[in-house]
Amino acid sequence: MRNDNQILFDSKAFALRIIRLYNYLKQEKQVYVLSKQLLRSGTSIGANVRESVNAQSRMDFINKLNIALKEANESEYWLELLHESNYLDDQQFESIYNDCGKIAATLTKIIRTTKATAN
Repeated sequence: MRNDNQILFDSKAFALRIIRLYNYLKQEKQVYVLSKQLLRSGTSIGANVRESVNAQSRMDFINKLNIALKEANESEYWLELLHESNYLDDQQFESIYNDCGKIAATLTKIIRTTKATAN
């Protein structure tokens, strides 16, 4: 994966949004546990994508992206809980949730393509 790859940019931009959301939830809504879980999973996506850049093998590359995908799925869960418990309004939720879904879809595509070209 090259450093100018879109998933690197998108996952880092998402992590920055998550950090801002975490600060908002913590300061304005006094939501500590759920926001901390979201912070962990939401920033982990980009960290694992970044780790995949220097993967030691094709399987290591796939493994790192699979971890990133799992973290994206977990982030979606925490976002759903925050929305359904009324800590995020519809507009806040839909914007960041859609971004997370796009990242998950991109990761899925990269993983599938990499597996297909390995055979």
